[in-house]
Amino acid sequence: MKLSTRARYGTRALLDLALHADSGPVRLKDIARRQDVSLQYLEHLVAPLIGAGLVSSIRGPRGGLVLGKRAGEIKMSQVVEVLEGSTAPVECVTNPDTCNRSATCAVRDLWVEIKDTVDGVMASLTLAEMVERQKKKEETKAEMYFI
Repeated sequence: MKLSTRARYGTRALLDLALHADSGPVRLKDIARRQDVSLQYLEHLVAPLIGAGLVSSIRGPRGGLVLGKRAGEIKMSQVVEVLEGSTAPVECVTNPDTCNRSATCAVRDLWVEIKDTVDGVMASLTLAEMVERQKKKEETKAEMYFI
């Protein structure tokens, strides 16, 4: 299974937003700069996140983006589903009718198990936990730099 840039950049952008949420609304161009992703592409990624209620947009001179829910209420599985859709590695997992072997195919069972495992990992992680993971990585990087 390979996630597209939509999921990869979108989750990074949301993590960036969560990391900077304490300072008020975050401008999308600041996220784009920090994440080294084009502003135009991020605009396309943020729209479905807003539609799903995971992000809110505040207009005005001090406007920007804010989380639509608390970071602890946002599961990473929700984020990827909004940005990517299904995590199924092959079509027959979500739509068995696409293959006449689905009912008797052991390989399909493997694909289902892979999807369920990936979904389980993402459903077990919240955006708040990802923020903590990122902060630890940044602390470790800072410690290594000063050694």
